[in-house]
Amino acid sequence: MTGASIARPANAPNRRARLSRDRLGRAILYALAIALGFVFVLPFLWMLMTALKSRGELNLFPPTIWPNDWTPSNFLRIWEVQNFGQFLVNSAVYSVGAVIGTVVSSTLAAYGFARLKFWGREFWFIVLLGTLMLPSQVLLIPQYILFRELGWLDSLKPLVVPTFFGNPFYIFLIRQFLRGLPASLDEAALLDGANQWQIFWRIMVPLSKPIIVTVAAFSFVTHWNDYFGPLIYLRDPSRMTASVGLLLFRGDPETVISWVMAAALITVIPVVLVFIWTQKYYVQSVASTGGKG
Repeated sequence: MTGASIARPANAPNRRARLSRDRLGRAILYALAIALGFVFVLPFLWMLMTALKSRGELNLFPPTIWPNDWTPSNFLRIWEVQNFGQFLVNSAVYSVGAVIGTVVSSTLAAYGFARLKFWGREFWFIVLLGTLMLPSQVLLIPQYILFRELGWLDSLKPLVVPTFFGNPFYIFLIRQFLRGLPASLDEAALLDGANQWQIFWRIMVPLSKPIIVTVAAFSFVTHWNDYFGPLIYLRDPSRMTASVGLLLFRGDPETVISWVMAAALITVIPVVLVFIWTQKYYVQSVASTGGKG
């Protein structure tokens, strides 16, 4: 008892020192996180402030950070100068269609590579991964000629239809996740009389929700921000997506930079909302994806 009572006062300063170091470490970590967050938020803040400036204030030097003459009407003008609403609708149709195609095809292919046994499975998977090393520009001319012969130019078909043939990177992610699920699930389902489709749809898909949602989010952001594809295949301004539509704002001599910033800010909002909605699935999917080779 005496030894224990003597040890407590001796250890108390050490505990206080450790607590102080922990608090200091957390404070430094929070400060770095806040500073890093500010770096990421600053471009959006600058876009917002520029979008709210009047035409005359844009020419001031040095530029003002906060608008002296707040002009929220800039957000209304973008709907009048260009057919901005149609641009957003086209982007939504393109992105949603591409997400459906990517998720369905990539999930089916990943299930085959992860849970089914067939001759040459590992070889063909390596071949699939090898296609990731091909730059998209290599396939641009052959694809353009193919879509021209099919009569698909100036439509969303060249942008959406290829997504139904799977994406090698997303197939890899989903395959890694599925390989982390125990094989006993398949065995128990087969003993209960389930076929492969039932195993896939009723067992694997619900358990793979984190990685599927993550892939859907990545695919949505990629296709919503896609600039190169719509620029190559679309000609009619009424079919343009928002990413290319912003270029039309820049090309209009009557357009001011505040309108461009307002349009860009509105274009970013869907991406931010998708990230906020799906961020809780990221950690779950990442924690399970790299577990199996």
